Amino acid sequence: MRTTVGWHIELEFEEDDMHTRAAALVRLPDGTEVRAHGHASRHRTDANQPRVGEEIAGGRALNDLAMQLLTKAHGEIDEASGRTSHAIHV
Repeated sequence: MRTTVGWHIELEFEEDDMHTRAAALVRLPDGTEVRAHGHASRHRTDANQPRVGEEIAGGRALNDLAMQLLTKAHGEIDEASGRTSHAIHV
């Protein structure tokens, strides 16, 4: 039996001329909310390209979110199995 599950991740940005901050949020089916943040800074000699700042800050926030989800999952595996699980990082 196949089941389709979907997660919606929200990303919000705060920007000024030199900095971009990203906040990521995912609500899991168990009711848990996982929040993460990312940041990007523009060098004073670089052109002002807000989209690039959003991509960097957003990517960093999503990376933080991924690491938190992996930590959460391994904690649940450990609790259910009574042993320590090991992540394989690529």
